[in-house]
Amino acid sequence: MADAKPTVFSIPVQRAFADALAAGLIARYADGALGLAQGLIILPSNRARSAVQAAFVRAGGSGLLMPRLAVIGDADLDESVALALDPIDESDAIPPAIDALKRRLMLAALIEKHNPAGEDPITGAAAFQLAEGLGRVIDQLHYEEIAPARLADIESALGDLAGHWQASWRRLSLLVDQWPKLLAETGQIDRADRRNRLLARVTRGWRIAPPARFVVAAGVTTAAPAIARLLRTVADLADGMVVLPGLDLGMADEEWDALGPVKADPEKPHERPLETHPQYHLKLLLGRMGVSRDEVQPWGATSPFDGPDARAPFTSLLFAPAAYTARWQQAGDLGRGISGVSAAVFADDGQEAQGIALMMRHALETPARTAALVTPDRALATRVAAALARWDISVDDSAGQPLGQTPPGALLLALAEFAAAFDPVRLVALLGHPLVRAGEARLGWLDQVRRLDLVLRGPGLVPGWEGVTARIAERAADPKARGHGEAALVADWWADVAAGLGAALAPFAAGASAPPPVLLRALQAALGWLTGEGAWTGHAGRALSELFDRWALAKGDGPALVAPADFPAMLTDLLSGESVRPPYGGHPRLFIWGLLEARLQRADVMILGGLDEGRWPQQQSPDPWLAPGIRRMLGLAAPERQQGAAAHDFAGAFAAREVVVTRAMRSGGDPAVASRFWLRLAALAGDLPEARLGGESVVALAAALDVPPGPVASAPMPQPRPPADTRPDQISVTGVDLLAKDPYGFYAGRILRLSVLDPLRAGPDPRWLGTRVHAFLEDWQRAGATPEALEVEIGRLLDDPALDALARAFWFPRIEPALRWAAERVWAARTEGREPIATEVSGVHELDGIRLTGKADRIDRLADGGLAIVDYKTGAAPSGSAAADGLDNQLGLLGLLAEMGKVDGVAAGPINALEYWSLKADRAKGTGGSIAPTHGSRRKLKTAEEAVARAYDAFAELTAAYLLGDGVFAPGDNAKRFTDYDQLMRRDEWFGRGGDVP
Repeated sequence: MADAKPTVFSIPVQRAFADALAAGLIARYADGALGLAQGLIILPSNRARSAVQAAFVRAGGSGLLMPRLAVIGDADLDESVALALDPIDESDAIPPAIDALKRRLMLAALIEKHNPAGEDPITGAAAFQLAEGLGRVIDQLHYEEIAPARLADIESALGDLAGHWQASWRRLSLLVDQWPKLLAETGQIDRADRRNRLLARVTRGWRIAPPARFVVAAGVTTAAPAIARLLRTVADLADGMVVLPGLDLGMADEEWDALGPVKADPEKPHERPLETHPQYHLKLLLGRMGVSRDEVQPWGATSPFDGPDARAPFTSLLFAPAAYTARWQQAGDLGRGISGVSAAVFADDGQEAQGIALMMRHALETPARTAALVTPDRALATRVAAALARWDISVDDSAGQPLGQTPPGALLLALAEFAAAFDPVRLVALLGHPLVRAGEARLGWLDQVRRLDLVLRGPGLVPGWEGVTARIAERAADPKARGHGEAALVADWWADVAAGLGAALAPFAAGASAPPPVLLRALQAALGWLTGEGAWTGHAGRALSELFDRWALAKGDGPALVAPADFPAMLTDLLSGESVRPPYGGHPRLFIWGLLEARLQRADVMILGGLDEGRWPQQQSPDPWLAPGIRRMLGLAAPERQQGAAAHDFAGAFAAREVVVTRAMRSGGDPAVASRFWLRLAALAGDLPEARLGGESVVALAAALDVPPGPVASAPMPQPRPPADTRPDQISVTGVDLLAKDPYGFYAGRILRLSVLDPLRAGPDPRWLGTRVHAFLEDWQRAGATPEALEVEIGRLLDDPALDALARAFWFPRIEPALRWAAERVWAARTEGREPIATEVSGVHELDGIRLTGKADRIDRLADGGLAIVDYKTGAAPSGSAAADGLDNQLGLLGLLAEMGKVDGVAAGPINALEYWSLKADRAKGTGGSIAPTHGSRRKLKTAEEAVARAYDAFAELTAAYLLGDGVFAPGDNAKRFTDYDQLMRRDEWFGRGGDVP
């Protein structure tokens, strides 16, 4: 057998691999009903096995007995040979493979315990994240059969590396040395090591006693030495063959040689292979098999699903090495090579998903026609599936969905993030998750969640369980508080939530680092309290339950302690690596394939989506353990080899009969750069025909999909004129200013009684900060406005539990000087006979049939017996001309009430000053604030008396027109500002359209 010529075939890239393989094997071995059944086909993945099974059914009909199909796995698939190839002799038992999660936890613990001298320790979640990369390095060493002792052989080459790479190397050497001992204690071995041993045993067995049946290794492209030896053994069998996918037998010898060596030459250390080329990994596989390209024979069988023969030389030319792209200019007419290929460039990735969904939907109009989206971009795949759902078309994404993006996984991550950092937004989102209290009780539960949402809105919420409880009690006790009714109804329900969910999450609330199993059990208990069995049902729930079980079986392995704040990132990293593949049941003629799933399969219409750089090929993450130069010296694959595999996948899908390539100009809101594959295609073939459906551009159809037909009539500017009996007979001083500036805003807020929901957030917002400053000044003044009282109130402000770390770090250092400036101004005014006599006092009086109300921040008695009205502003004060123009009447009307003796506890007196105290640093004057009177020698209004009179005139005019008359509440000047009611007034539809603007 050793002297026999190896039997190796290649199915050309334009052929539908699975169908051509089935057709050829049927023609060769289908001698009677059992001819095929006596054989064995070795395939690279479970998806390839499904594709070959379907191909045999299509080619042979229902009466065919198929050969046995065995999956030997791929390094990235993490699948083992198991018992698929031959019965296992118990005397030659191979230890079981260690569970992937248990191994990662053990490696994380190893990283924590073993640190090179002089290096900072790596602990907790950081160790867990680095353990994934360490596991990959160990697998790659097994994959390439590189002994750990080899690491010491290149110690002398480290001097040329940067310091952080040398530190990483020292740590890696230590860990790789310690890992075999730790693993041996478990009685298990690495999965990659076990796969190598299984393959080696099968290889030895077949060389000693060749199987009596025919053996075909088909579609395997992995160049691992153990797989290469097995393939060579199969190729040497008397009735064995290896069938490769898409080996370019027409490539010129000089181009084939230009791909570089398959084995490092010590005399040419700088000679590097072209690993990004789609043919290099096949060249490497042939080299390790000891087979030359000349010995590979073309596969003769064809299938009805093949692409045009001219596509193969075009694809070869498309991926010519850079030194040979000059051949593009001598290529001549390439029309036959791109026959059946079209392109679509969309505005963004959302529109791209709509266009792809349209093309897939259109394929269903032809009976038996199939269509497949091939993309490595999982986000695009999810969007396309969602877009197809609008037509009630369910399509399976065969690449699966990350566990963290499924409902149970998303709920777990939301729960972990909430437990690590209490936040009302996360709380409401968590309690409203679709899995929480699913069933008959859910409607009542959601009613309480909505009530809680309303109660928590508004400034001043103290973060934490106690803060929410205090807010509910506060609102329930105050009949005038917003959300009073909701608070009374939600109090008992919230007590149950705090007792159940809060108790389950107690390990997180403690704030101290804890063992990961403790935190995981807390989340498990919380999930059970929230959902019962709901989080553990369905294929995603079962996958999550299995993950918990696997972690429990690890029996304490992993980082010793993890900070609660780091645990969500640790879980996110873990769940992102777990894929959930839904059970079959999607549409039988539409498919979404990842690159791995698309290998060896083909549909009538192949849509190659997401051809932007970073999406296809995907951006490569750097190896945190090994520098690129060290990887080369060790003989490990460069990260660029994955790009070569992606190019081979692109070539295989591109060679179909009907192909549409798509990309988006923007992805995730940012400009996108065309993929290198797209750029090569454009450079070689020029502008491809635009993808069309029924004569219409796919891009245009996607853009118009959600646009209503016919012309769109813009809404006119609203002109509400409510009846007289609905117009209020009471107005506040701030309401007068709102009516002057924006009558529509007054109409929406005071007549329609539509109020904007307060924000739902844990941190203080600007409104609360302003309210807290007013409360500070009120409390200080009621305490006597002394220096001692000032220090007490500043201490209380700094310790206010409603202030978050951000406010303490940035807002407090800015507001404290302003508060001290205000206090110093009060003390200085006292020496001049000016004394504060009232703070936060209300006034009310009926004027011209309208009840006017208002509240003054502070009223001072001047030395001459007159009064000064003061209003605090934490932002900018109104402009100097606003009062004269009738747009700022607040202080003037408060002065009017005080002058008439209508302010509580303040005797009537003349108004001599109307002042805004801006608690904002005045950099020009170098002060912590500034005083802006509404009148003065440089103002249009010279005295306070004039300002009061002007405010009364404005009040009289506005109330006569809008409250007592039939004036139209038209929008104000919205060109300079945005309001809370822009959407209600449909501002964007009419603003700027000529005469509609008031």
